[in-house]
Amino acid sequence: MIRAKNLARSWVRGAAVVLAAVVGTSLTACATDEPTVDATTATMTQLVVGATLEPNTLDFSTSSEAAIGQLLLYNVYETLVKVDDTGAIQPLLATSWEQSDDRLTYTFHLDPAAHFASGTPVDAEAVVASIERLKPAANSNVSGPLGLVDEAAAVDAQTLTVTLTRPSNSWLYDMTAMAGIVVDPAAGDLATQPAGSGPYQLSDWIQGDRIGLARDDAYWGQPGAFETVEFRYYSDPNTMSSAMLSGDIDIISDLTTPGSVDAFNDQSKFQVIEGTSTGEVTLGFNHDRPGLQDLRVRQAINYGIDRQALMDTVWGGKGLLIGSMVTPTDPYFEDLSQTYPYDPAKAQALLVEAGQTDLTLQLRTPVIPYATAAAQVVASQLGEIGITVTVEEIDFATWLTQVYQNGDYDLTIVNHAEPRDLVQFSDPDYYWHYNNPEFNELMAEADAAPADEYVPLMQQAARILADDAAADWLFLFPHLVVAKVGIDGIPANSASLSFDLSTITAG
Repeated sequence: MIRAKNLARSWVRGAAVVLAAVVGTSLTACATDEPTVDATTATMTQLVVGATLEPNTLDFSTSSEAAIGQLLLYNVYETLVKVDDTGAIQPLLATSWEQSDDRLTYTFHLDPAAHFASGTPVDAEAVVASIERLKPAANSNVSGPLGLVDEAAAVDAQTLTVTLTRPSNSWLYDMTAMAGIVVDPAAGDLATQPAGSGPYQLSDWIQGDRIGLARDDAYWGQPGAFETVEFRYYSDPNTMSSAMLSGDIDIISDLTTPGSVDAFNDQSKFQVIEGTSTGEVTLGFNHDRPGLQDLRVRQAINYGIDRQALMDTVWGGKGLLIGSMVTPTDPYFEDLSQTYPYDPAKAQALLVEAGQTDLTLQLRTPVIPYATAAAQVVASQLGEIGITVTVEEIDFATWLTQVYQNGDYDLTIVNHAEPRDLVQFSDPDYYWHYNNPEFNELMAEADAAPADEYVPLMQQAARILADDAAADWLFLFPHLVVAKVGIDGIPANSASLSFDLSTITAG
């Protein structure tokens, strides 16, 4: 899931980064190289999923790495409500819910059958305890939405009320993700021992290689289709493609080398699912740097990059051109991709007007295939309009420390994968250091507005961001999944962080 992703909300709102350094705690290993098939029933009992980056930790309350959500969300952990592949909110632990007329109180009706893997019921008291446990989380993707909770109370075993400090159009949607996870009250160290109510449990973790899940045969809902699921991590996408071709893995969760799609054109063996994701591949600007504080310079950069040519070169033409931090599964999506069409002459004129005809910018990018390839195209195209770009490729752990945390960069490229992450531009402390009071006020107004005003206000905010050239959105990361024929139920679109195993089956 190399959608680095993967960053999302701000440092205050959090950052969902699908990119993750490959470190972790080694548990026990018991994995085979070949998927296991039950000879009697001729059905697959083990599913092997190829993925790109391994999480540092499994504690979603302390880390905002999107790789955690890919592995655990809806698989090991569950939420009151979940999001489907169209972006719509669906029941999960809560079978239904209502909102009060003043839009402050939600009443959730819990499924009486739901229980944690430990056997403890997922009742209203357990949900209240989980909310209270997670409210001070270090990951602001969790603490941000839960910070709006004024009170969570159990009415009875299956009825829960959550009262907010103010109306929020985004809160219920936020609860489909990490903020909405319901943790077993008896859970200990979530870094290595996730404790949820989902159809699978963590079984083993081999550092730098794979993480295994085992089916919970006592799961309260529809059981998982596989006895075991193994997420196998590949730093080299070509190696992952080779593993798929040789039969060592059953699914590539996100194909990061679109040029290799043709290798899977044997329809008797493989299927390729192509849809949209929530990952915006973004050329980020450090707005603390004097040159980039000038709107004309930012506009010149946007005019100076041929995004279609870049997408064709870097991603084989797969993906979608976008013009703001909004994706097709967002309800307020508009096509803003032509806000700054490719126009090198206009770019050069803007640089002359800004007095920046000899501008040098440092582009620091993590060593990820799409990012390093895009960096070379960006450097070449900006060089043609008179901007010298020095490219420095760094490992992701260094990127997290030096770029994301310390802001030591001019430009960077990363795939921001968290759904509905337009809000991250409203935090000036986020690593972009973007601060537009008009945008910030509009985002706050949109969230608190009557529901029927939410979409037009968010569209207005997205247009402000686009016009202000707050970044250069290079393209929307495509959702490309390769699977063996016979594996069914793979969502067409990636509308959440989860690689949701609950819908996947195999004959």
